[in-house]
Amino acid sequence: MMPRTHSRFWLLVVASTLGAACSADRPATPTAVPSALASDASDDAVAAGADDRPTTIAVIGDTPYEPRTPSAISVFPVLINSINADPDVRRVVHIGDIKSGSTLCADRWFRRIADNFTLFDDGLVYAIGDNEWTDCHRSNNGGYVPTERLDMIRSIFFSNPGRTLGGKHQRVNAQPGHPENTEWRASDVTFASLHIVGSNNGLDKWFQEPAQGGETPEQTLLREAEYAARNAANIAWLEHTFAEATRTHAKGVVLFFQADLWSPADRAAGAQFTGHQLFVERLSQLASSFGLPVLLVSGDSHDLRVDVGVPWFTLYGLTPLPNVTQLIVDRSIEAPTDASPMDWVKLTIDPSAAYPFSWTQISVP
Repeated sequence: MMPRTHSRFWLLVVASTLGAACSADRPATPTAVPSALASDASDDAVAAGADDRPTTIAVIGDTPYEPRTPSAISVFPVLINSINADPDVRRVVHIGDIKSGSTLCADRWFRRIADNFTLFDDGLVYAIGDNEWTDCHRSNNGGYVPTERLDMIRSIFFSNPGRTLGGKHQRVNAQPGHPENTEWRASDVTFASLHIVGSNNGLDKWFQEPAQGGETPEQTLLREAEYAARNAANIAWLEHTFAEATRTHAKGVVLFFQADLWSPADRAAGAQFTGHQLFVERLSQLASSFGLPVLLVSGDSHDLRVDVGVPWFTLYGLTPLPNVTQLIVDRSIEAPTDASPMDWVKLTIDPSAAYPFSWTQISVP
């Protein structure tokens, strides 16, 4: 497994830029704080505050996609084995889109992904994407009512709220009513997953293909009500996360979610981002008050990208913040003809470092 050289370059850029921006506000030495609670005795000791060591998280996203030759789902275990073979990894995060946006939103596919998730040795946090529910109204997705698919996703993947998926059912804090929103602590940093998706955060209208006839008035009300409730829940969980980070004197915050809040290609194609406005406004307020490093880890756009200082805040009428960075993770399983058809991001949190976050893109042979 060899890291891509351009990820090292971005690491140097981020470390030099944000390290200088945030070092004045950061204590000189780390203090031990609780990490994520786990189901075995050794991890429970870590959770009680005995761990001030670096933490490594494997991040994957936008995978497995079909169609592909060989099938993405058939090679998904190869990706999983690569992550399992790394002794540094203590948790896995899938940042959403467990299928293509042009394939069926079938129960059998969701259950097959859930079965594959059990192959991870470590606990897995899953942040829901738009392809598995928001876009399921499309004809080639099966013409489902999206909220029905969201109910199914929650029933399959979040039947045990407050526990991770994967090989270790570690405890996390889960938001009541929205169990996919989770929060945990490790290495003096506060982490959270949030249900923020593409397709204008779920506000794009359903059944818009000519043969479909458009939304009914009842479906419009359903779509708008779902968005309003979820957006309010996301903002409340964001506030909870920063409150926990402040209370525990965390040295940083990491937020995992599916949507690329900038997504230049989608914007150029006419995509709307109004569904993210209120969340980004509150994020700006909280991150500015927090003052220490904030890392947004997302997928959606399929290519590795690092937005130091989130210059795209201006698109929301806000001032960019030097302590905030967005990391867009590469689609983990690409077409076989690509230079690196399979990879994952190794995210390391070191509370003793000048800038606590670093990452490397790992190519799977």
